Amino acid sequence: MLKNYLKIAWRNLWRNKVFSFINVMGLTIGLTACFFIFLYVRFELSYDKFHSKGDRIYRVICDIKTPSEMIKSGSTPWPFGPDMQHDFPEVEAFTRFSGANLLVKKGNLSFQEEHSLFADSSLFRVFDFKLIYGNPATALKEVNSVVLSKTAVKKYFGDTDPVGQTVQLTGALVPVTITGVMEDMPQNSQIKADMLVSMSTLVSMNPRIDKAWGNFGANTFLLLKPNTNPAVLTTKFPDFVERHNGDERRKAKMFYTVLLQPLEQIYLHSDRDSFENGSITNVYIFSIIAIFILFIACINFINLTTARSVERAKEIGIRKVVGATRVELIRQFIGECVLLCLMAFVFTVVLFVALLPSFNLLAGKTVSTGLFANAWYIGALLAAAVGIGLLAGVYPALVLSSFKPVTVLKGRFSTGTKGIFLRKGLVVTQFAISIALITGTIVVYLQMHYVHSKDLGFNKDQVLVIDTHGDPAKHTFRTSIEDIPKVNSVTISSGIPGGETNGAYSEIQNKQGDMQVANLDLYSVDYNFLQQYKMKIVAGRGFSRDYGSDSSHALVINEAAAKLFGYATPDEAIGRGYRQWGHEGTIIGVVKDFHFRSLQQDIKPLTIRMEPQDCEVVSVNVAPGELSGTIAAIERKWRTLMPNRPFSYYFLDEFFDRQYRTEERFGKLFFNFALLAIIISCLGLLGLASYSAMQRTREIGIRKVMGASVADIVNLLSKEFLKLVLISFVIATPVAWYFMHKWLQVFAYRISIGWWVFAVSGIIAGIIAIGTISYQALKAALADPVKSMRAE
Repeated sequence: MLKNYLKIAWRNLWRNKVFSFINVMGLTIGLTACFFIFLYVRFELSYDKFHSKGDRIYRVICDIKTPSEMIKSGSTPWPFGPDMQHDFPEVEAFTRFSGANLLVKKGNLSFQEEHSLFADSSLFRVFDFKLIYGNPATALKEVNSVVLSKTAVKKYFGDTDPVGQTVQLTGALVPVTITGVMEDMPQNSQIKADMLVSMSTLVSMNPRIDKAWGNFGANTFLLLKPNTNPAVLTTKFPDFVERHNGDERRKAKMFYTVLLQPLEQIYLHSDRDSFENGSITNVYIFSIIAIFILFIACINFINLTTARSVERAKEIGIRKVVGATRVELIRQFIGECVLLCLMAFVFTVVLFVALLPSFNLLAGKTVSTGLFANAWYIGALLAAAVGIGLLAGVYPALVLSSFKPVTVLKGRFSTGTKGIFLRKGLVVTQFAISIALITGTIVVYLQMHYVHSKDLGFNKDQVLVIDTHGDPAKHTFRTSIEDIPKVNSVTISSGIPGGETNGAYSEIQNKQGDMQVANLDLYSVDYNFLQQYKMKIVAGRGFSRDYGSDSSHALVINEAAAKLFGYATPDEAIGRGYRQWGHEGTIIGVVKDFHFRSLQQDIKPLTIRMEPQDCEVVSVNVAPGELSGTIAAIERKWRTLMPNRPFSYYFLDEFFDRQYRTEERFGKLFFNFALLAIIISCLGLLGLASYSAMQRTREIGIRKVMGASVADIVNLLSKEFLKLVLISFVIATPVAWYFMHKWLQVFAYRISIGWWVFAVSGIIAGIIAIGTISYQALKAALADPVKSMRAE
């Protein structure tokens, strides 16, 4: 019996090659796209889930309230970890991290290790980062102890055993001992490092740091004891803060609320600074797209199968007359559907293997190393294919098996209006989804174009950036490159737009004359900074060598800072007093607001002050042309003055745009998946148009004999489908507006979604539909009417 079912199914599929091809291709594209999205979503949701004690690990975070603002901090004062373990029996262990960018030298090799962390010795007790060599309890205990990743070991030591060997650290070339080797931290870990340096090393460099309650430089994690209620523990924190830091807080007028954040919520759900942040909104959007794509593929399958019911009506009638039961017919038709899906499964496997490297590149991370890396992937994909075959095949099987043999064999069979309305409804649904995705693609493109083209308020073109990492020769280097041909100007500062800024405890005189406390972003700069970056002074003046006090008693603020302290106009802030990090003086100028962070954030209050010792990033404005020669000349100066440091550079415009990498990847993924959904919709529309033309062959022949032109016939066949597209447009527009409006809220500076965006989406969908239908319509219209009239 099974062999007979398979034979009939194969013959039926082979006899209708076009429809079978459309069904298989639609399902293949749908399965492939959904499986890629499934892997991506699964990877994003898996962040930090590999830690065995993950349900007991919490990050300590603070909401800091000053008279000027509320700061949501992902970090804490340095003493929090050890003092919390001492004060609270609920805390089993703590560990702290602090990001570092350290110079590492081994013989003739030297690297600037950007992915470095200072960490407490309890790191391997709290987290499940695997140590290959070394003792997890003591690897980070002693001063000048270092643990390297396998990748870092390969870089410095090749295939030799590194444990017990030394490398030199920082510009002072301090010898440190390799006490352990760890596996590379997983890609689905928000905490990533190739080198861990013992926290005791940092304390030896800065002995006062463990008592620095005003320094929010530590990322503190607690491992709570089993059955501890974090909410109850949190209620004890106000007394803890008052006990340890109450007087200092009141004096500084900075009050903070201490909270606990579950480790597994940090990556996708945190609005605070983290090692790496994802977006739960993007996860939801891609999950919805996956459902849509699979739904469209199933719609095509159901539509084409039920549309061909007339062709199979006589076969069904004869099979019922000779004794076939309805159950047997249902089993046969579902079997055909499953066979189609199994064929799609085979093509999906081939397509997945071919496209996986490109998808990993597009996603910006290795979401999967291969289909066969996890055996259950194949099983899951096969189960999905069979499941789709069963679910999508049920309705067509029930419809086809319900035909009455007497009616069918007498030739009085009709598909009925219910089937027609169902097919039209499904076409409307899939094109509504396609139009919504087209709209989403346009909105994402327009927003990304906006953030890349918006005037940022400073010059970022032709700016070469070199980080000296605080090397003692930094100012000598800065001066030495000024005379290089093609170097227009040079400046040195503590940071650059798009990079990190220091948060400085500040007291600024407000409009009422009081010294108002605020935690303000700070750039330490030289005399050339404002001029080179072409930042516009809107009140007062910039720094000048003509004023001796500018080097130590002058402050420039931005317009946002002036507004924060109550000044109606920038001019009102000129001459007002300030105190900041041991310096005091007057405000000499107000700079026009510029975007020193991404357009996802509002422009925050900023202070700019002369502080040579804190400056370490050199910005070089270079003339166009002969760029390689200019860079080579700069590198020669570097190697002469800082021979122990590797030379590296980047361009400011590229660096600033890196802030939008997540959104750009989202846009590319969104576009590609939207394109696949549209292709699947077009395949379904092509199949229905082809079938509609075939069903009306005789009608078309008669119309042509009666004088209908080719245009009339094309219009006849196209009009019905274009009406469906129009209905789809009406349904899709409000849905697309709602979701894309929500997505745009991520950006503080964003486009408005104009009516023309939806009009363009509708026009594109109409053009796609016309293009899809026109081939079949023209083919039917140009057919010989005599042959057409003999077709039925």
